[in-house]
Amino acid sequence: MKGGDRKDVGANTPDSGVTGNASRKRRSAPAKGDGNVANVLRSVYQRAVDEDIPAEMLDLLRKLD
Repeated sequence: MKGGDRKDVGANTPDSGVTGNASRKRRSAPAKGDGNVANVLRSVYQRAVDEDIPAEMLDLLRKLD
C-alpha cells in the first residue's frame, strides 16, 4: 500500500474511545435497584466499623506506643 492509501482502521469504532455522549447518558441515569445496592453497602460498612478490635491487635498497637 502507498502511504496515502492507508486508512486508520478502527479510528471511529466504539473501542477507540470516540463514542460521543452516549456513555455520559448511561452513567447519569441510575439503574433500577441502585438504591438497594447502596443500602447493602452501607450496612456492610457499618457492621465492619462496629466490629471489636481483636485483643492481639490491641496488644501490638500498645507495643508501638
